[in-house]
Amino acid sequence: MIEANRPDLQSWVDIPADSDFPIQNLPFGVFSSAERSARPGVAIGDQILDLQAVAEQGLLDGLGCERTDFAQPTLNAFIDRGKAATRAVRGRVSELLREGSDLAAEAASVLVAQAEAILHLPVHIGDYTDFYSSEDHARNVGKMFRDPDNALLPNWKHIPVGYHGRASSIVVSGTPIKRPHGQTRPNDSEPPVYGPSRLLDFELEMAFVTHPGKPLGDSISTEEADDYIFGLALFNDWSARDIQKWEYVPLGPFLGKNFGSSMSPWIVTLDALEPYRVPGPLQDPEVLPYLAYEGDAHYDVALQVEIISESGAGKTVCQSNFKHMYWNMRQQLAHHAVNGCNIRGGDVMASGTISGPEPGSYGSMLEISW
Repeated sequence: MIEANRPDLQSWVDIPADSDFPIQNLPFGVFSSAERSARPGVAIGDQILDLQAVAEQGLLDGLGCERTDFAQPTLNAFIDRGKAATRAVRGRVSELLREGSDLAAEAASVLVAQAEAILHLPVHIGDYTDFYSSEDHARNVGKMFRDPDNALLPNWKHIPVGYHGRASSIVVSGTPIKRPHGQTRPNDSEPPVYGPSRLLDFELEMAFVTHPGKPLGDSISTEEADDYIFGLALFNDWSARDIQKWEYVPLGPFLGKNFGSSMSPWIVTLDALEPYRVPGPLQDPEVLPYLAYEGDAHYDVALQVEIISESGAGKTVCQSNFKHMYWNMRQQLAHHAVNGCNIRGGDVMASGTISGPEPGSYGSMLEISW
């Protein structure tokens, strides 16, 4: 077991019982406040540990990073140090936040209340890929728009299907998304029309953020993939279904997707999710050798979508789980790089809509309203 994941660990920080940020989590993000410029931090309870303040005291020295890595407005410099360094920093942060740590005496200088902070997009995203890796979602969509008896396209169980999306329009959660305008064709017997999308949808997804990969021309194996994955964030791939329906043939998603995607401000490291590994589904037909993998590479992470009206009333419309994916992250990354495509630090790769087998677990309104 990774030391920082020990379930018996306790922190000197007062952590609410229902917090998403116990000492075993320690996700990384970027925050600012009235007194502090944008910089890296770690969520702990309802507080943020200021990594720049901690680094300036020399408490993160000797871990493979420079102090200046923690004085940046994004996590990219830190992530670019690679898995060994980011793992060591998480381990050191865990030690500093445990009961008995001398850092407790300096809480006022190193902690910022989340309620008083502004959370920012945690990474500068150079490239963004969105996969289509939930079999239940792909099958549902195939039944809607193609032959229900042949819902999956012939290649779907042979390759982790994906497309290259627009990195510039990924925003931190909470940023308003403007309803997109574009061409739609409401009536198949009439010409297309221009106007606002009338079928704006969410897509429940997870996204992983990468460490720098290998040089252009080299591939990454499923055995190596975990070493190139920094961590995961919640992701919402906003979709204009009516624009998408008219434009997607023959080259796939374009204006129906690239107007905005929302990403969590906190990135949970792959190490922190180690206790939640579970076996994946039987993949039949057998995958090609470069997509084969050993061990448990899926994750039992409960996911929920709630829609809240302007009045503040909320309704849960989806309860799904990340374990429902057919293709896992190792396979997605290995496939992405098998042709020699070079992966850079801070690249974002989203899972695609995460739907389960039951109607209550469908991860998009497209399916919920089906």
